[in-house]
Amino acid sequence: MKKLSLLFCFLLCTIVTAQITDFDDINFTRADNIAKRHNNLDLKNLPLLAHNLTFNLPTEAEKFRAIYTWVCSNIKGDLAQDSKVSKNRKKFQKDSLGYVNWNNSYKNKAIKKLLKQNKTMCTGYAYLIKELCFLANIECKIINGYGRSTTTNVDTLQLVNHSWNAVKLNDKWYLCDATWSSGYFINDVFIKDYNLGYFLTEPILFAKNHYPINKKWLLDSTLIASDYQAYPMVYGKTFTHQIIPIYPSNLNTTIKRNDVINFSFKMPDVINIKDVTLIEYSGFNEITRDLEYTKQDNGQITLASTFKNEGIFDVHLKFKNDIISSYTIQVLEK
Repeated sequence: MKKLSLLFCFLLCTIVTAQITDFDDINFTRADNIAKRHNNLDLKNLPLLAHNLTFNLPTEAEKFRAIYTWVCSNIKGDLAQDSKVSKNRKKFQKDSLGYVNWNNSYKNKAIKKLLKQNKTMCTGYAYLIKELCFLANIECKIINGYGRSTTTNVDTLQLVNHSWNAVKLNDKWYLCDATWSSGYFINDVFIKDYNLGYFLTEPILFAKNHYPINKKWLLDSTLIASDYQAYPMVYGKTFTHQIIPIYPSNLNTTIKRNDVINFSFKMPDVINIKDVTLIEYSGFNEITRDLEYTKQDNGQITLASTFKNEGIFDVHLKFKNDIISSYTIQVLEK
């Protein structure tokens, strides 16, 4: 039996503690409560809103947290607007100037709708975060790039389709995504579901499904120096748990029958190893794969599974009830 070697020491040395831990000494409860106390305020007076959210908070991090929590809790996704923008991005995919002209003409309509109805899509979320930060004297930028999901930009970067923010706190840049923090759609219904996993996220995790047009906003020197790669698919719960998939490093892996693959990931908390499983689906049935061994060392979890049969297998790492990463394994005959 051949065992695939775990050549990810280089990857490990680039992974640092999740950036939200830079602020472990700060209790964000007060900032969150201030945001909740001002729920349902309209956007007609942004300077007043920014003042109300921040003037009683002593640090930049707390001020930004109040702004972020308020935006994620009070702005709803607008599927109609998102569909319209996506349609025109595809239409002008090979005509960047044409898209810029269309976008400039549409942007004012989108902002008016945001300010009037508290509804928007990703650019509107990023715009509002940036404006409220400006009014609170916090440096913040809108980052445009490729958002990756199970249906978009899966294997290659084909369509610029998303916007998020970089914010400067204590002279250091951080990444966040208020759009994906705020909730999600089921069919055409927006479900509010505040996911703090996208708040000041570790850059290596953030890059799994966010890739900026300007690579400097990856905020990690190793990522900036490397070409884009199609990582394993990650999900909202990956960010909730702050889990960083390490190996396999790509979505697609080809092996030979009876090879062993080590699945490795890093997470900030010590966990019960029994809460981690490797699954696949047959129709609507969930099948748990056998694991040869498991190892937990300094927050790094390693699972090993033998692929005995030929074929193509979509397998998923699962933590408790949440799928955290997905892989496609092609198994060839020896």
